[in-house]
Amino acid sequence: MAGLLGDLADLVLPAPCAGCEAERVPLSFGVCASCAVRLEALRPFRTVPDPPPPGLPRCVAVGAYGSALRGVLLNYKEKGRHRLAGPLGALLATAVAAIAPRGAPVILVPVPSTAAAARERHGDHMRRLAAHAVRRLRAAGWDADVSPQLEALPRPDSTSLSVAGRRAAAEDSLRIRRARIGVLRRAAPRKGTLVVVDDIVTTGATLAAATGRLEEAKMQVAGAAVLAATELRRSTAVGFGGLPPGGTEKVERRGSGIPNEG
Repeated sequence: MAGLLGDLADLVLPAPCAGCEAERVPLSFGVCASCAVRLEALRPFRTVPDPPPPGLPRCVAVGAYGSALRGVLLNYKEKGRHRLAGPLGALLATAVAAIAPRGAPVILVPVPSTAAAARERHGDHMRRLAAHAVRRLRAAGWDADVSPQLEALPRPDSTSLSVAGRRAAAEDSLRIRRARIGVLRRAAPRKGTLVVVDDIVTTGATLAAATGRLEEAKMQVAGAAVLAATELRRSTAVGFGGLPPGGTEKVERRGSGIPNEG
């Protein structure tokens, strides 16, 4: 990812490497040089959970949930290193660009955090990432914006749930924001390429549920973009215009799961 190393170099984080926890990382870096190279080498690819849940849109991930990407994401999401949102947002932009054509407006709809999670993490982590992704897309020539159409209700811990249970919990926990209901009734939905964005995909239940809620409100979803996929059995690298190009390759990877993830 061109420019990613520069973004990471701008971080002033007196802490171990966010990617591998290596010590003695220079204070001007968020990650060590080896992790920066690994992150820059990531290329978006299509991913399909096995089995795919009904209603799951085309899904593009930046990388497998492992190695440096896993470390940086966990440090950002769970350890309060919020300045990593810039580099992660830049990576997310590459996945969005693989779905959205440059000529039409692209609207990012972040999967929301619950109120409790947002309080614990000092803000909605996906809304913050989506904002950074939009900045990178605009700089590369896209007409991009964020539209937080969804809100999250409390949901049970999904670690002990079956695939069907995760799907039901995801469907019950998402709805169109109350403040948007009146607007949607009075006006036509916004035009453009609608892309749901999230940090991680495991079973795909959350992305399918978010897509279903948006389509119930007459908003057509073009695809979903995520940073990491925890279970990649079949994937193919995809190209995208305007942002740094990737090759084409067949890969087969497996990552570890993560709690409370659909």
